[in-house]
Amino acid sequence: LTSVFAGSGEAAATMMRADSSCDMTGAINLTRPSISMPAQQTSSRQGGGQGEAEAGRIIATVVSVLLCIGFFPLSLLAVVKMVNEYTRVVLMRLGRVVSGDARGPGLFFILPCIDDLRMVDLRTQVADIPPQEVLTKDHVTVTVDGVLFFRIFHPVLSVTNVANAQYSTWLLAQTTLRNILGTVSLEELISNREEISQRMQVILDEATDPWGVKVERIDIKDVKMPAKLQRSMAAEAEAARDARAKAITAEGEQKAARSLKEAANVLARSPGAMQLRYLQTLQAVSA
Repeated sequence: LTSVFAGSGEAAATMMRADSSCDMTGAINLTRPSISMPAQQTSSRQGGGQGEAEAGRIIATVVSVLLCIGFFPLSLLAVVKMVNEYTRVVLMRLGRVVSGDARGPGLFFILPCIDDLRMVDLRTQVADIPPQEVLTKDHVTVTVDGVLFFRIFHPVLSVTNVANAQYSTWLLAQTTLRNILGTVSLEELISNREEISQRMQVILDEATDPWGVKVERIDIKDVKMPAKLQRSMAAEAEAARDARAKAITAEGEQKAARSLKEAANVLARSPGAMQLRYLQTLQAVSA
């Protein structure tokens, strides 16, 4: 009886496992369509949204053209625009950049009410870098200021990739100045300004290239040190000058002694010459 009950228990457990697996498989199969349906609905909604946006752009363009025709020739005041030689205009129609490069120089046409203009100056711009407190490599605190020269070479990138190209470049120049000067010593900062400026220009040019900005030059104007450090450097320079002066004096005395020795040897070989030299010395003293 025990073996019979055990066999029936095992059969019942096997049937329960089979039923649970079937239920899980059915649940999985039932949930699969519910996962794929939202993706299809999302794609269809996106396609519908794009179609609606395209239709809206077409309607707005047609309305703008009809307004220009209806109010002609007064509409020419709003349709015709002019820019200078050094200026370019990024034309955005209904929030999108119009295909092609920036407009200008000279005359060009726009559609009122749907076109937005962004003026971009292509001339070289100058920005002063305010004094920055920098800790050099040899742990000396100095105050450094500079000047930055840059220009915009790609108007579309300067409008679409950064909110304010001029301000962003100016802030990046300040940060780069502090970072680069923190890796050099005070002596290198004073003596190798041109090399440091070139390093900063390369780094800034690479960073601002996606913004359509070209960094032409960055220079260090002034390096201000604490008064105590200036006195120490002045004392060090004075001591170095005194040491060089003493070395030059000693070298001159050595050369003079060598010349006197050679003259004594010459006079010792000729007693008449010694007497003549003695008389010349007496004459010089009496004069």
